[in-house]
Amino acid sequence: MSILITGGAGFIGSHTCVEFLNAGYDIVVLDNYSNSSPKSLDRVSEITGKKFPFYNCDIRDRAGLDKIFEKENIEAVIHFAGLKAVGESCRKPLEYYENNIGGTVNLLECMRDHGCKKIVFSSSATVYGSENKCPFKEDMKVGGTTNPYGTTKLYIETILKDLYTSDNEWSVVLLRYFNPIGAHESGKIGEAPNGIPNNLMPYISQVAIGKRDHLSVFGNNYPTPDGTGVRDYIHVVDLAIGHLKAVPVLFKQTGVEVFNLGTGKGVSVLELVHAFEEATGVKIPYEIVDPRPGDIAYCYADASKALNVLGWKAERDIYKMCEDTWRWQKNNPNGYDD
Repeated sequence: MSILITGGAGFIGSHTCVEFLNAGYDIVVLDNYSNSSPKSLDRVSEITGKKFPFYNCDIRDRAGLDKIFEKENIEAVIHFAGLKAVGESCRKPLEYYENNIGGTVNLLECMRDHGCKKIVFSSSATVYGSENKCPFKEDMKVGGTTNPYGTTKLYIETILKDLYTSDNEWSVVLLRYFNPIGAHESGKIGEAPNGIPNNLMPYISQVAIGKRDHLSVFGNNYPTPDGTGVRDYIHVVDLAIGHLKAVPVLFKQTGVEVFNLGTGKGVSVLELVHAFEEATGVKIPYEIVDPRPGDIAYCYADASKALNVLGWKAERDIYKMCEDTWRWQKNNPNGYDD
């Protein structure tokens, strides 16, 4: 019996593959490489010393999914596959709805038809919207998302809840991520965005390596200690381990469980910049620019439920996140294209 990991060649997916293989799970990986590289999976094999089946397939391809489920003995799915750039989602909402929501519905139909009703879904803290006060807790009302990317996560959560209501054989875990950064400490896998980075840490590391001459900081007039936005940054390996801890829930009970995966600590943009400088010895020039529409001042987790139920908590601090990011960036200045 195997765990299917969709989007397994991506940033979070590849690190999760490592943790599952190291824990002794059999995995099957699906990815269409729209924002990832085949080399990431080669590196996963290097790190773990293990091989695994891989399928170049889009989650919207029903015939392709059927072939995977017919050939492999899939007992549960970890679902990462999806478009994930906030800014791009504002420019291309239809593409995001069609890919993320349409693709997930297609995957769920295939799972249902093959009798596989266990799924861990890669959700996001964006579902808490702009009205809730930090720290965000799982029982808060969700909605009021500020961009189409976040709305796709919200709608997929709703679809999964409705699916369980209609069929109580389903077991669903919704993992709401905060801000994943860092890289595997081997320096072999990490975040390798196509084009201009959409997230803060890869932008910082590209400035550090000399690919960009400065960092743009979006706004310094937020009601925060230094005026810049505060986020809950979590090491990607801690996040991957959170998925590992969630899988036993799928086999213990049916229903829908929701967990925040974050550190519970807020770090501002400038605090992250200074932590990176301290951890690496590299100066990061930056300039303040206008804030981005839809950005909120604070976003950090109450992660106590994950600790109490899953026995999970984030172990790696902000300096470790910066050190591991820099090791990955130095070893791979052009990502997987080196």
